[in-house]
Amino acid sequence: MKTINELQDEVIEEFSDFDDWMDKYQLLIDLGNEQEPLDPQYKTEQNLIDGCQSRVWLQADMEDGRVIFQAESDALIVKGIIALLIKVVSGHTPDEILNSDFYFIEKIGLKEHLSPTRSNGLLAMVKQMRMYALAFKAVSPHTAV
Repeated sequence: MKTINELQDEVIEEFSDFDDWMDKYQLLIDLGNEQEPLDPQYKTEQNLIDGCQSRVWLQADMEDGRVIFQAESDALIVKGIIALLIKVVSGHTPDEILNSDFYFIEKIGLKEHLSPTRSNGLLAMVKQMRMYALAFKAVSPHTAV
């Protein structure tokens, strides 16, 4: 399995193929559309991410010491952003997630091309993923690296 940094580098490379931000937005929308729809049982108030302008549901489960994320949003670009985050961090241990610097967000220029509210939403998604990792680490005795 690839490390979080290897996956981030892949994302950076994928986005570097495009110069125009309209093409990059299209790539985000495509990523969001490729994602499996979230099971309706997870579309609950407690899975909604605070701080997002759009509705974003994030479900996290621990499987074999790794955090598996699933999500959905009612907005196309936001659905792509959360799909991108899942692509990078899902399937890793809580420690790997907590110790990662999500540098790809800066490198692909995502932050400066999002509206302030979307940018805040992106930070809220990252924060929520880290909170899940922290919670799983706290309850799982075998997460030491």
